[in-house]
Amino acid sequence: MTKNLYEQARLTIAEIIEKAELKTGDILVVGCSTSEIIGARIGSDSAPEVAAEVFDALYASAKEKGVYLAFQCCEHLNRAIVIEREAAAGLEIVNAVPQPKAGGSMATKAYASFSDPVVVEQIKADAGIDIGLTLIGMHLKRVAVPVRLENDRIGEAIVVAARTRPKFIGGARAVYDEKML
Repeated sequence: MTKNLYEQARLTIAEIIEKAELKTGDILVVGCSTSEIIGARIGSDSAPEVAAEVFDALYASAKEKGVYLAFQCCEHLNRAIVIEREAAAGLEIVNAVPQPKAGGSMATKAYASFSDPVVVEQIKADAGIDIGLTLIGMHLKRVAVPVRLENDRIGEAIVVAARTRPKFIGGARAVYDEKML
């Protein structure tokens, strides 16, 4: 099972990095319920060994592309974010260390694995994947655009993805106004 989870996670992150056209230094937020991956209800069966397999695949692929990963904690830490300190420039760091049942297994694994992890209250990521319907939207830049993935499952968990784009300001009227000048 674990090789399958690793491969599913590797394919999923490669696909979102490509489809979202992420570049070096961009941030990809990940929400992950290991409970959902193993077929249980979100928040009911934290699985550190599953987090380790999925994290390893996500981290290896992101690092290869120069993309920062940001892992959303569970509701017990108010959906705070674990991220590398160098990617957290200008963000307010909070005093928290995630644990499997207070932060989630994936955030705990990220905190233990990053070279210089910090926890921040919020970010505005360039793209995101939501493994097990954990609701990462609060950590995406405006405007979020859904990305349909072919690799939309990791274990039993549904994977939903999004990328962001700059806002369009002014609409068609701005174009007409320019022509009138």
